[in-house]
Amino acid sequence: MTDPLSTTLSALADPTRRAILARLAAGEATVNELAAPFDISLPAISRHLKVLEGAGLISRGREAQWRPCRLEAEPLKAVDTWLERYRTFWEGSFDKLEAYLNEITKGDGNGRQS
Repeated sequence: MTDPLSTTLSALADPTRRAILARLAAGEATVNELAAPFDISLPAISRHLKVLEGAGLISRGREAQWRPCRLEAEPLKAVDTWLERYRTFWEGSFDKLEAYLNEITKGDGNGRQS
């Protein structure tokens, strides 16, 4: 069995699925509304939605004759938590770069040390 983080990252690996999630971040949408911006078939969109649903990233409601899709952000929190340790690394790297750039530009204002 695959762990939830791997399932979420796998679902996020596809640009169409990321675009669908971005659209759902603005609110619920039907399958037809989600399919509109893409030049792919409704069955292909449905397959993408099944992957997102399997990863827990979306849910489908039932309202009369349509089934709106909605974003479920909980799995994204796990991704954010996992990325946090790397965020610290990136910020430290940027701080070191800034210190280095400040050091080499201390000279005469043209990047040359006096």
